[in-house]
Amino acid sequence: MGRVAAIGETHRIQGLGLAGVLVLPGEDPGAVRARWSALPPEVELVVLTPKADAALADRGAEPLTVVMPP
Repeated sequence: MGRVAAIGETHRIQGLGLAGVLVLPGEDPGAVRARWSALPPEVELVVLTPKADAALADRGAEPLTVVMPP
């Protein structure tokens, strides 16, 4: 089974770490894209904040993503 990761503003994603989610803070578009590019291969689902989603508009289809509500 793969891992779940979360990318976005620290205050929005930090609590997900309590559930075993790999927390990858990115406060600006450049940091978000760097975190996306460095995702470990075992990550199968990525939770994105709305700002992270906007920064990754051209990300492609894999891994599977879900966007948090605003």
